[in-house]
Amino acid sequence: MPPLSAFLPADFDPRKPVTLIAGQGIYPLLIAAAVRAAGIPLTLVAFAEETRPDLVASFAETDRRTLLVGQLGKMLKSLREFDAGYAIMAGQITPRRLFKGLHPDLKAVRILASLKRRNAETIFGAIAREIEAQGVTLLDARSFLDAHLAAPGCMTGKPFPIERDYLDHGIHIARECARLDIGQGCVVRQGTVLAVEAFEGTDEMLRRAGAFKTDGALFIKTVKAKQDWRFDVPCFGVRTLETMREAHLTAAALEAGKVLILDRPAVLEQARAWGISLFGFA
Repeated sequence: MPPLSAFLPADFDPRKPVTLIAGQGIYPLLIAAAVRAAGIPLTLVAFAEETRPDLVASFAETDRRTLLVGQLGKMLKSLREFDAGYAIMAGQITPRRLFKGLHPDLKAVRILASLKRRNAETIFGAIAREIEAQGVTLLDARSFLDAHLAAPGCMTGKPFPIERDYLDHGIHIARECARLDIGQGCVVRQGTVLAVEAFEGTDEMLRRAGAFKTDGALFIKTVKAKQDWRFDVPCFGVRTLETMREAHLTAAALEAGKVLILDRPAVLEQARAWGISLFGFA
């Protein structure tokens, strides 16, 4: 029998419940479908105004909890009530909520006060430590979605339109930005940097790049050298594709085996229809 996923721990026990900690978008839906298809018990921690209502509705009331962003103590209590053996984080929380619109309980206040730097990595890293301190294994967030990762080479079935030198330049810039913890993406054009991703996120960066001359432009998405795969998986989905189209960008390079293409078959089909080339690089 083939393994459930290359990203699960070697001692993964499919009899133990998995709790899905779900943010926005289709990502948590894909995880939920894959876990259910494997016959693994599944429960849900959802966030008000973040998690998709259709995902929440697919769980029995006894198997779900809905929290405000920042209610860490309540989330940990939910994991105990579910008797979770594993947890998996999937889906973005609106970045601004980490600084404005947060509803921290006492547990979260204590953790936030202990952080010298407050960004998504430090905040979610602290949450991960609290989860694992309860004896719950926080899974690699690529688990169960092996088939949705970027693959090497041109995934859209056409020769990639960007010259190798310009592709290498873009990869270098994206990796340097990731190393400096600025962001994990950039847009370049024939050796010139048009935009780099920062706190505003991928879509806003693409819109800024679209204000310039975009023929021959390339969007690159990479990962950090020391990526924490438990909560920080770079994603590319239909919404990003739509933003590229609006910005008149027609080529993207994604790090193969590391960037998650949310519903890869649908994204590749739409990319072909819109004339957008997607390339996986190592």
